Amino acid sequence: MSTSDANDREQINQNIAAVLEFYAREEQKLSGSQRTLERVSHFLGRPSFLGVIVLFAGAWLLANIALVALGRMPFDAPPYFWLQGLVGLSALLMATIVLTKQNRIARLAEQRAHLDLTVTLLTEQKAAKLIDLLEELRRDLPNVKDRHDSDAAALQQAMSPDLVLAALDEGRESGLHASDERAL
Repeated sequence: MSTSDANDREQINQNIAAVLEFYAREEQKLSGSQRTLERVSHFLGRPSFLGVIVLFAGAWLLANIALVALGRMPFDAPPYFWLQGLVGLSALLMATIVLTKQNRIARLAEQRAHLDLTVTLLTEQKAAKLIDLLEELRRDLPNVKDRHDSDAAALQQAMSPDLVLAALDEGRESGLHASDERAL
């Protein structure tokens, strides 16, 4: 394995370790109640939970039908108000659990987006510096014909993060206005 390959592998391993460390730190920030909600949410999100719901509702209905067939009073006669109330309460609790998890995931996504933007802007600045150094080298080398390259001159200028953000805001606002006009 060449030194370059070893360096690449080391860089990749460092990047993976940094990402895993980020997720470990985020996991440590979770409170006990948030961890419990995460486990419950994980259970609720499984297809088998749908089977549990269907089996429970079916058993509830069959128990009431069986009691009527045996000449006894059902514990929840049609239209099954107790079952409806239980389903409604369960739906409220599940929606709250899902929203709590989505809020945490959205916060993590926002952090990743911020990191992506930071890395992208830094990469752009480095690329502009490299182009600047290459252009300087081209001008200084005696055996290379010196000529003006307008594309390279434009790319030498590092992008201003403030201008990028302003353009993003302007594009978002014009997109919002366009969607408002389409709605009309």
